[in-house]
Amino acid sequence: MADLGELVGVLKAAGEGTRLRLLALLADGDHSVKDLTEILKQSQPRVSRHLKLLADAGLIQRNAEGAWAYYGLAEDGDGAALAQWLIGRIDGDHPDRRRDVERQQAVRAHQQEQATQYFAKVAGSWDLLKTLHVPEEAVEAAVVEALGGRRVDTLIDLGTGTGRMLELLSGSYKRGIGLDSSREMLAVARSRLATSGIGHAQVRLGDIGDPDVVVGPADVIVIHQVLHYFDDPGRMLGQARRLLKRGGEMIIVDFAPHNLEFLRTEHAHRRLGLSQAQMSGWAAAAGLEIAQTREFPSQDNENGLTVCLWRLSDQVERNSNA
Repeated sequence: MADLGELVGVLKAAGEGTRLRLLALLADGDHSVKDLTEILKQSQPRVSRHLKLLADAGLIQRNAEGAWAYYGLAEDGDGAALAQWLIGRIDGDHPDRRRDVERQQAVRAHQQEQATQYFAKVAGSWDLLKTLHVPEEAVEAAVVEALGGRRVDTLIDLGTGTGRMLELLSGSYKRGIGLDSSREMLAVARSRLATSGIGHAQVRLGDIGDPDVVVGPADVIVIHQVLHYFDDPGRMLGQARRLLKRGGEMIIVDFAPHNLEFLRTEHAHRRLGLSQAQMSGWAAAAGLEIAQTREFPSQDNENGLTVCLWRLSDQVERNSNA
């Protein structure tokens, strides 16, 4: 139970129009200050001041990533409970809320377009770019090992890119589906699969941030070096969860936290790596739990990147078998 003085402070922090709008926006996923200033059409200092008050009151949390910071709702504590209570009572049809949602969608669409343009530019050299500072052979061996020698009915590769995961795991599924939003990438993927004689996999154009559920359900979902292109990886993970069969698994490969800002400015990365704590929280929110974690540090200690592999399992299924 919160101290009376602390509770009053939390209520004061939440009791303001712009700050309530910020809470509602963050309930839809993590955002940077830049995103929020564009959505609210307010100055950066003003938005930052509101965010600081909310963070100090324990209603939201701040995650610094290099020169940027992302904000999301607090995951636990009295502030988190109050934030959820308030958000549940905000009128979704209020003009301010409708306008915020429209602008939020426009911001996300612009970010997706930037990523699409980048992928179109680098599609031909994508596999070469992936090898820079990354122990790719060890990671790929670990991905194969994570499936434990099984051959599943359906495997979905979200953000399939050039189709490398479908090729690598071709012996592990009866039916493979690769989904990507870049036509240029998919052209490379189709050529790769055809050249390798892989007829039981196909690739499709689609929004991996909001995949059509008819694509699934899948026994295994692979998300390889994709989440760092999203401002809110947890939201993308939750959307992917809808495609997973009961008792299914996800295999996620991505970078550990780092400070290489050029990946954001030159290579369309939105997040500078994903931490173990973040992945644990996102997995739990999606009804999954981390069954295995492996790390693959680069040989270049100064400029290299550590790659992480997470195997996530269906939490509901594990609880029913307990």
